[in-house]
Amino acid sequence: MSLINFFSIIFKERNVFKIDRKDKIANNDVLQYAVENGMIDLAYVREQIEMNKRKEVLERHPYKIWEGKDGKWYTYLPNKEKGRVLKKRSTEKEVEDIVIEYWKEQMENPTVEEVFSEWNNRRLKLGKISDATHLRYKQTFNRHFLEFGKRKIKSICQEDVEEFLEEQIPEYDLTSKAFSNLKTITRGFLKRAKKRKLIDFNVEELFQEMDVSDSDFHKVIHEDYEEVFDEDEMPKIMEYLIEHLDMSNIAIILMFVTGARIGEIVTLKHSDFNGNTFKIRRTETRYKKDGKYVCEVKDFPKTHAGVRTAIIPNEYEWLARKIQLLNPFEEYIFVKNGKRVTTHSIRMRLRRVCDKVGIYRKSPHKIRKTYGSILLDNHIDNQLIIGQMGHTNILCTETHYHRNRKGIEKKSSIISSIPEFQSKMITS
Repeated sequence: MSLINFFSIIFKERNVFKIDRKDKIANNDVLQYAVENGMIDLAYVREQIEMNKRKEVLERHPYKIWEGKDGKWYTYLPNKEKGRVLKKRSTEKEVEDIVIEYWKEQMENPTVEEVFSEWNNRRLKLGKISDATHLRYKQTFNRHFLEFGKRKIKSICQEDVEEFLEEQIPEYDLTSKAFSNLKTITRGFLKRAKKRKLIDFNVEELFQEMDVSDSDFHKVIHEDYEEVFDEDEMPKIMEYLIEHLDMSNIAIILMFVTGARIGEIVTLKHSDFNGNTFKIRRTETRYKKDGKYVCEVKDFPKTHAGVRTAIIPNEYEWLARKIQLLNPFEEYIFVKNGKRVTTHSIRMRLRRVCDKVGIYRKSPHKIRKTYGSILLDNHIDNQLIIGQMGHTNILCTETHYHRNRKGIEKKSSIISSIPEFQSKMITS
């Protein structure tokens, strides 16, 4: 109810004055006139406002308020440890007072966990994050904020948060990426708290003041053979896939020759294809709901740069024809028993294929790294590379996707062929 309507009701009930609807008096002018001429009983107005506030809070209270056989009044209040606790007072108003006091405190000084949940749920509701991201944020929070999350938001200061975050690095042996994820959710819910005026310190300044350096983080070293299919492995696995051609193996081959993400592959539709090209417009998202993993199609790829047209090499035009013959009466291409094939299914198939040909097990993302390395090794135009990879810039491809695909023997041969390293054997 607006303040104007509220006053209108009061005026009508108390017969203070009548306003002809035909009169063209602005609402603000009416209020100003009423105040200046003593027509508004401010004490009465405050009383009505307070009564409305009490009513709103009591209506939100999840437990009933009742009178016991002993003449006392009862209700329950939420309790994190016990679920709920019983409260008893002599009069109904006294019980209502403790209910209002409890919920007022919750609204004005929630816990860190409650602020986080509000922020995370609000972003999901507004469509700013997916269900999978919402779950990931929640898992990160639960891992690190188990105890800190119970604190009242108004009881923490900038120094508290700084020290807490710095302590998480050695306690969980965090990598730089894991710490970045922790900072993301912390920055997010603190900015929400700042907007609600629950905290008064500068959120961005907090992260600038932190005593953290790159040497603090756990380093994960991945060898080249773990990250890409090398020059000896790729022919082996491609030969096997082609000799045992079925729907899952076709999906894996398509990843090898286009560098598309696995989530983009399993959500392809027949309408996406045009000859030896296909549009990438969606991906698969996976999250946990009621204890079970749910796979859904997200109508947008991982990033804006991911919206692109992938090109299948001319030598693999036969693959494009095979793909369009798969499940021609289904919307999605990769369908089995009436259901769309998931990323997990293709991931498991790739593991088995690696075992079959006797090479180190690699994930579908390593196929993408292999593709990026091949393009860079062949000195393809940078714009074409980032277009095919769906990256925003070539630095991303070079930094995170370029690995050495040459085997030890090939590396040894190249180094040994350098004139400076060639010398005659010394004989005695």
